[in-house]
Amino acid sequence: MKTYSETLLVKAMKSYLQGNIDKYITNIKIHLSNTVGVAEHSDHIQTIEKELGVVAEYEDKLAVLNKYFGGKDKEVING
Repeated sequence: MKTYSETLLVKAMKSYLQGNIDKYITNIKIHLSNTVGVAEHSDHIQTIEKELGVVAEYEDKLAVLNKYFGGKDKEVING
């Protein structure tokens, strides 16, 4: 059975990871829709690729967190 603090930590970690995913997706959308306004990034493809890499990293972490800590406690049968 999960403790209250374990539940809070997992919930906080999920929020943190999803928040970062949302942040980088927003950056990509802004970059795609307004390339003129992003003057400090002259290589648009490279910039978007870097942002996508960060999104993939956070999504991988979120998937692992959900896999091992996202569900209900597993019941052991004949164990």
